[in-house]
Amino acid sequence: MQVWNTMYLKHKKYVPASATKATYSRGTSLIEVLIAVLILGIGLLGIASMQAITLRNGQSSMERSQAVMQTYSILDAMRANVLTARANAYVMPRTCTVPTATTTLAENDLNAWMRNMQVNLGATACGTIACEATVPASTGRVCTVSVEWNDSRGSAGSAAQTTVTRSRI
Repeated sequence: MQVWNTMYLKHKKYVPASATKATYSRGTSLIEVLIAVLILGIGLLGIASMQAITLRNGQSSMERSQAVMQTYSILDAMRANVLTARANAYVMPRTCTVPTATTTLAENDLNAWMRNMQVNLGATACGTIACEATVPASTGRVCTVSVEWNDSRGSAGSAAQTTVTRSRI
């Protein structure tokens, strides 16, 4: 059995006598701690950046869903008032202002549609409704509803994002 020549250190551990201060150290140095904190900080910044991108893209996704719901909303209103819709009362060129509500159901529907669109998609939201002439009109008209809004906050969005829905009325 080999006997180690030992010495007694301040922290009350026995180590081989050949171990000197240069080869035996206890704990971590300040440089190691600073490097670990730096790496942790960079990782946390990356996580925060990913979270911000996720929130922006989530908002963009919600606006796209709202735009699709708005197109179906006006198409449903047109189907509920089908004779007036086939008479082109709902046809509207591209507009970004809320039309005035009057005594007709079609104008009230258009007013409510544009107001809801600008509440859900922002004040710059625009809408267009165009119907193709079909002879005879009793077979129905193919109408195209377009909703345009600013989606530049999303990763793949643009300042003039458009959703188009076509349906036979």
